Amino acid sequence: MKFVDEARMNVIAGDGGNGCLSFRREKYIPRGGPDGGDGGDGGSVFLEATDGLNTLADFRQQRTYTAGRGENGRSRNCSGAKGDDIIVAVPIGTVARDRESGEIVADLARDRERVRVAKGGFHGLGNTRFKSSTNRAPRRTSDGTPGERRELQLELRVLADVGLLGMPNAGKSTLISQISAARPKVADYPFTTLHPNLGVVSIEAHRSFVMADIPGLIEGAADGQGLGTRFLKHLARTRILLHLVDIAPLDGSDPVENAHAIITELERHDPALAARERWLVLNKLDLLADDERDAHCAPIIEALAEGGPVYRVSAVSGEGTRTLVADLMTRIESMREADAAAEAASLAASRAATQAAERAADLAAAEARQSESESESDSPDTPSS
Repeated sequence: MKFVDEARMNVIAGDGGNGCLSFRREKYIPRGGPDGGDGGDGGSVFLEATDGLNTLADFRQQRTYTAGRGENGRSRNCSGAKGDDIIVAVPIGTVARDRESGEIVADLARDRERVRVAKGGFHGLGNTRFKSSTNRAPRRTSDGTPGERRELQLELRVLADVGLLGMPNAGKSTLISQISAARPKVADYPFTTLHPNLGVVSIEAHRSFVMADIPGLIEGAADGQGLGTRFLKHLARTRILLHLVDIAPLDGSDPVENAHAIITELERHDPALAARERWLVLNKLDLLADDERDAHCAPIIEALAEGGPVYRVSAVSGEGTRTLVADLMTRIESMREADAAAEAASLAASRAATQAAERAADLAAAEARQSESESESDSPDTPSS
């Protein structure tokens, strides 16, 4: 299936059903009064994340999704049926944005997570609702409100722990094929990777992480050169960026200048992404003789290392990759533990706030009952006849 990471869709929620104008007409029951029922609510449109999809290609075939309209009310105080909701399955990692306002209406990062993106219309009221002591035969009803309509821009952001960053032919695809079961296209010309690839890096049982390989960047990518920066959104959810640097480019270019060009394009595209934890990986160590490696890599490390980890590897032979993936696994596990602790603390704080609010409400209710009891006891007794 063709990989598609952007798509448009129209979502149309159902209109609410109209209220009914009716009066009870039965034998021996004169002037039976109003009995018009309410209409039904319109159906809503939901997006639901599922791990059964990994592309937005389906939305190239069908772009409009319409929920059911609520039925009109009927006589004998019968309400109309609610319109059917429609649930649209999307891949995990999908972000839905309103094209008119630019607002993000859904960010689906977990399996089975569901978000309503278009709300159904409210039901209309039948004439029974307008009956009062002064208006025994109302001839007034209300129509259902229209459902929401939106044009959404869908973006797929792959979920990965580690993202690979670098120039074309830096060896990203070779590295991910070396350390995972992923088999992306590998060739001796630039831009062999045309869409993101995911690979699961397994250290041992129950210890693994996901790595994402995206098409390479070149200088001027923020202005649309090469494949531009359209695939950088797939690195937005990663925990760590691996910046692969080709230490011996075939075109004779300077590895340091190439690396600085990538960093510049990253900062121009998204400063927050550029500030993410980034590890430097010097690749293609196999192209150098053993006695030349230290002298060749030292100036590159001195120019590019910013206090973060630095690794020297050969993606082709696998040299140095075991140490790299082991350190990545250790770092990712520490990040996961920190996230779990933060989530547990947030949940505990939320639970404590809820309990405090409940206690305050119970206390206020008890004080109100006590005050009411005291006011009744202070009132004068009714004189006996």
